[in-house]
Amino acid sequence: MTKKAMTPEEISRLFVERANAGDVAGLTELYEPDAVLAYPPGSRTVGRDAMRGVFEEMLRHVPKFEPEDALPTVAHGDLALTSTRPKDGTGGRVQLVRRQPDGSWLRVIDRPES
Repeated sequence: MTKKAMTPEEISRLFVERANAGDVAGLTELYEPDAVLAYPPGSRTVGRDAMRGVFEEMLRHVPKFEPEDALPTVAHGDLALTSTRPKDGTGGRVQLVRRQPDGSWLRVIDRPES
């Protein structure tokens, strides 16, 4: 069984670990089934099946991911807004995550690039 994110902030760490392992299925499991990914820039990818192809292509072009500094999480009930500061200093990465019935967290909306 794939490890679940038990805090909103844990999703970013798991994303980096899974991306570096080339684990496309594991990356999609960090998202709700009908989540929205604003990637590639300027486009909108909806759902895990569509994300799978995007992540496969992304991993072909980005061989190594580095952890980034997390900005403070803003939470309200079962929703949380997480973000990180890109190492290259461009904009910020922002995600809306939701607590699941089992207490774990999944991404609902992800904007990985400004």
